[in-house]
Amino acid sequence: MSRKLFVSAGECMLEMATLANGDFRLGFAGDTLNTAWYARACLPRDTWDVAYFTRLGTDPYSAKMKAFFAENGIDTRFVSADPVRQPGLYLIEIKEGERSFTYWRSQSAAKLLADDADVLDAAFAAADVVYFSAITLAILAPERRETFVAAVMKARKAGKLTVFDTNIRLRLWESAEVMKASITAAAASAEIVLPSFDDEAAVFGDASLDACAERYRAAGAGTVVVKNGGGPMLALGPEGILRIDGVEKVQPVDTTGAGDSFNGGFLAALAEGADLRLAMARGHAVSSKVIMQRGALMPMDEAAR
Repeated sequence: MSRKLFVSAGECMLEMATLANGDFRLGFAGDTLNTAWYARACLPRDTWDVAYFTRLGTDPYSAKMKAFFAENGIDTRFVSADPVRQPGLYLIEIKEGERSFTYWRSQSAAKLLADDADVLDAAFAAADVVYFSAITLAILAPERRETFVAAVMKARKAGKLTVFDTNIRLRLWESAEVMKASITAAAASAEIVLPSFDDEAAVFGDASLDACAERYRAAGAGTVVVKNGGGPMLALGPEGILRIDGVEKVQPVDTTGAGDSFNGGFLAALAEGADLRLAMARGHAVSSKVIMQRGALMPMDEAAR
């Protein structure tokens, strides 16, 4: 039996996370890397490869980051090297379990990850699952966003499971109007769209989970799974509406990676044949564990339990 391939595309950064004593810990993280991490934790290693598609530099920290991927079972075949640029960096501050970020990423090598359309097409053609986020798009030049979304659409038409998290970060975009138009256009390339309701309501004005899901379905998404910060969730697809109520809600230590870890657990379950209800429950279970520790990445064996 041939092995299956999950490809996550985006930017990994150097992460400086606050520890309980106020010191900082250097790590590697980014929304799409986080999802790849939890997909790797939850997918069986004997049948699935998980690869990360990104662009790094040739500096020592890029080498350490690439080695970190490989050491943790994340395939690096789609990691390219930029001779001039380097990875971006961000710092996390935590207050009452909620995080805030400060970024240094203007010369991030990942901004050029979509410069070669043929490389994108080849990577996505090899994949069974293609995952990306709005942050993936936000860091690209406008014409490269179109290149990237076209490659995802091509993969969807070829029968790949294409998945888009609408991860809204307004300050990464030229304007709110550009962001909303780009996210809506990207949703049309995705078989599954994964919005977070609080962000969507703030930016798009959605009055309910239903309104959020219906808007993305109208844009061309196959199935929309609306996350809701540990509260009731909703999925809307060709077979109708699925509501998930009464999920266990925990008091977080650090919400960094909450949505990304949900995505990894959810997609791993779905890829292994679970129905939507079970896959959403699995995503919630993984996320609930992740937010009880500091930093975006928890040990894979703990996440998979």
